[in-house]
Amino acid sequence: MKQLGILIFDDVEVLDFAGPFEVFSVANQLADYKILEVHTFAASKEVIRAKNGLQVLPDKSLDQLNHLDYLVLPGGDGSKKVIQNPHLMDSIQNLVHQTEWTMSVCSGSRILGKAGFLEQKPYCTHHEVYDSMASLVPSGIPKPEHRYIQSDARIWTAAGISAGMDLALHLVELTFGKELAQATATYMEYTPYQNSHAR
Repeated sequence: MKQLGILIFDDVEVLDFAGPFEVFSVANQLADYKILEVHTFAASKEVIRAKNGLQVLPDKSLDQLNHLDYLVLPGGDGSKKVIQNPHLMDSIQNLVHQTEWTMSVCSGSRILGKAGFLEQKPYCTHHEVYDSMASLVPSGIPKPEHRYIQSDARIWTAAGISAGMDLALHLVELTFGKELAQATATYMEYTPYQNSHAR
């Protein structure tokens, strides 16, 4: 089974991680739990206090991760502290290099930018974060007109908050097939994705 990890940290935006968690977990559920192991992880196993007070207990700590096939990097105000943590950033950089794909949501783009993955590449982020991204990654190519975009062969970035679900569904389609992605969107009653693929 493929391993999918979702980074969480204090002041993470809730839907940034919970939206993709739901998408990938439902896809796995509809595939009889045979394609993915979806788990959250953090720098340690201590309780995370997400934006607006939601408390979350990560499944694993960084040192318990052996391998990841897919990585989700959410955003939120806490991403500012993540990029100031050299040990955590080194670990994330190593994880990105081992994945088949990595996706960021919202200001999770800061993490990819600080780690050097968005130099001279297109990216999406939250509409209020483009200014700070311009300072963090001057050579990056902002794409505010997009909901999500592929930055390179391994990296994808989504716009703010709910856009993470759109990108997660798109990656389900690319990785596991359109039929499963459509079934996941239908189960979730997520009409933006369903309508964007209507024929």
